[in-house]
Amino acid sequence: MGLKKILEKKKSAIIKDWFKAVAATYAPDTADFFKRQKDPFANPVGNTIFNGLKKLFDELLLQMNHEEIKSCLDPLIRIRAVQDFSPSEATSFILSLKKVIIANLQKELRDIQILNEFLQFELKIDTLSLIAFDIYVKCREKIYELKVTTERNKIYSAFARAGLIDDAPVNEPNLKAL
Repeated sequence: MGLKKILEKKKSAIIKDWFKAVAATYAPDTADFFKRQKDPFANPVGNTIFNGLKKLFDELLLQMNHEEIKSCLDPLIRIRAVQDFSPSEATSFILSLKKVIIANLQKELRDIQILNEFLQFELKIDTLSLIAFDIYVKCREKIYELKVTTERNKIYSAFARAGLIDDAPVNEPNLKAL
C-alpha cells in the first residue's frame, strides 16, 4: 500500500490531530473552545479552520491545484493575519502537518518505499507553506494600507476643519501654506 492510500485511510485522525496542533497555537482558553464547540455559528473561526484543513489535506492528496490551494488557505491565513501572530507563527501550522503525519504513521514510515514517498510529500507541504506566506504578506500589506488611509483621512479632515485646505477638488490633499 502506498503513502497516498495510507494517508487517505488515516485522514480523519490526521486532520483531527492537525486541528489540535493549530488550536495549540492559540491561548489555552481559546484552544479549548475551538476543540469543544462544534457549532459553526457559535465557533465560526474554529469551524473555518477545521474545514480549511480538511480541504487542504484533500488537495495535498490530489494534484495540488495552486488556485484551489489559495482558495483553501486564504480564509485560514486571513484569520491569522489579523491576530497577533508573527509571520512565522501565522504560517507554521502548515509545517506542523509533517509532525502530525509522522506521529500517525510511525509504523508505516519504517518501510523505505513509504519513507521515500513521504519525503516527496514533504515537498508539497513546503510548497503549501510558501503559498501561505505569500497570502499572509498580501493580507498584512492590505491591513497596513487601510491603516494609512484611515490616518490620512483623519489628518485631512482635521486640516479641513481648521481651514488649512483649499476647497479646489484635487486627487491629493492640498494644504495651504502656513
